[in-house]
Amino acid sequence: MEVLRVLLVLVLLLGSVQRSECVRCFARFHLSSGQCDEEIGEVDEDDCCQNPKYGYQATDGTCQSCGPPAWSSWSPWSPCNVLCGKGVRQRSRKCFGVGQSECENINDKLQTEPCDGTCCEDQGWGQWLAWSPCSVTCGGVGVRRRERVCSSPPECLSACNGSSQETESCAAHNTCPVHGGWSSWSGWSDCSHSCIDDQRADADAIMPSRMRRRSCSNPAPSNDTAPPGNSCPENDVQKQVCSELPNCPVNGNWGAWSPAGPCSVSCGEGLRLSTRKCDSPAPKYGGLYCEGPSTQSSVCKSPCPVDGFWSGWSNWGECTASCIPQGRAPVRTRRRSCSNPAPSTTPPGGGCQGDNRQVEHCNHLPHCKVDGGWGSWSPFTSCPVTCGVGFQVSIRRCDSPAPQHGGRQCPGEGRRSSICSTNVHCPVDGVWSEWSAWSVCKYPFGDRKITCKQIGGSQSRVRECLHRAHNGSICSGDSLMDRRVCYDVSRCYVKGSWDGWDTWSLCRPACVNSARDNPARIRSRVCRPDYSNYPPTIGRQKEKATFFGTPLVDCGAPPDGGEKYQKEPCLSVPACS
Repeated sequence: MEVLRVLLVLVLLLGSVQRSECVRCFARFHLSSGQCDEEIGEVDEDDCCQNPKYGYQATDGTCQSCGPPAWSSWSPWSPCNVLCGKGVRQRSRKCFGVGQSECENINDKLQTEPCDGTCCEDQGWGQWLAWSPCSVTCGGVGVRRRERVCSSPPECLSACNGSSQETESCAAHNTCPVHGGWSSWSGWSDCSHSCIDDQRADADAIMPSRMRRRSCSNPAPSNDTAPPGNSCPENDVQKQVCSELPNCPVNGNWGAWSPAGPCSVSCGEGLRLSTRKCDSPAPKYGGLYCEGPSTQSSVCKSPCPVDGFWSGWSNWGECTASCIPQGRAPVRTRRRSCSNPAPSTTPPGGGCQGDNRQVEHCNHLPHCKVDGGWGSWSPFTSCPVTCGVGFQVSIRRCDSPAPQHGGRQCPGEGRRSSICSTNVHCPVDGVWSEWSAWSVCKYPFGDRKITCKQIGGSQSRVRECLHRAHNGSICSGDSLMDRRVCYDVSRCYVKGSWDGWDTWSLCRPACVNSARDNPARIRSRVCRPDYSNYPPTIGRQKEKATFFGTPLVDCGAPPDGGEKYQKEPCLSVPACS
């Protein structure tokens, strides 16, 4: 039972431990702008703020500092809130950091001062510019536009109401031209000859050809529009050589008789005495041999073998692919046959030499697109911080393969991150508080009264080194206490003289909460006390004297019977947000 009670207490204690909220943590907080930078990721607020230089995004979307409370700089003054006449302008500052209520003068976050609108004679919009051309030039209704420019300076732009651009419909009544388009190609015609005649001198007669046609009728170009439609580009006829045909047979014809001699051939017909040759021309491509004897004496006959001869090459076939893939090029093929003539069988003639097929690479094609592929993730970097939380990174490269020839880049991110925690709080350096008010000016040696007397005293003020923690640096600079010599003139009667007006105060209150608030600013004439009968220095060190307290200064009546104080209402002060 005792063990169960101990376990129950531990469960209750663990259940009562509250974790801080999960926030977006940033490695930089800029006090001047109140912005966070270099996001680390989502961590507990307490872990994020182990580093006082970090910041985090609060639930309302604003960025907060993890450092000690500190004021931002004053914002620039806003533009005057009226275009013409009396108005006000404002500036503000914010307190950032842990324990924001500890900023000095926490309510002094908004300042307001009067201003005069400078746009009383502003001209606003300039004249409309010319209309743009119509968006269509033929066959229907389009749109045209025109613009105008706000001639006001930047602070007066609100004087230009309305749009800077307007549009209207515009019509083009002329008919649009119709440009010609080709019909499909007709089928190929028959070849102009059934064989290749190499005995003729002109090349067109030697090599037969075939043709196909197309017409500029899909659609036909318009002739009744202005301008007329364009005719179809290129030719309406295509011509192709019939290189696959056999050569035309050439019949033989006898040449002149030779002198008598032995038999001239080992096969076929020969002459023993006088011979003549069938070579004017010789028979080719299966043409007829010369008729009649080739000798004038006895004839020797034996059949001769006929060796094969190639036909012409066919046209190249289609490439095996439409583009060149990575690592290998596509190919195309053409063929020929051993039929011009075919080799004889009895007696056997020699076959054609070489290959009946040719293959070539299609290097004229474009390269195929190669889409990129991710390589492996790199190991995470080591944790870059020795306290608080840090940011580890792992990368991968788009190189397996890299994109080429217009291929797509790798989808997704090439960088991933992970948050590392040291569970060690970073040092928090001390910052000086504001100086306290000066103490009462007192005689330094005993309780001697020195008020209203030309007897020097001294006074001091102190400040504290705040927020130092976790072995952070102590505040740099002078000591905790400041001292000066002084004369105590509190409520002392002193002659004085008028010395112009003091500067105007800011508007108070700085914003309006209700109709009863009447913001105003004040100034007073400066009544300068005359301390000429006081020695300017005090003590053997001849330290420069200061005057402590508020004397009863008699400056007499203001010059020209004027007033001592002035109050001026602040007009058009905005409501408090």
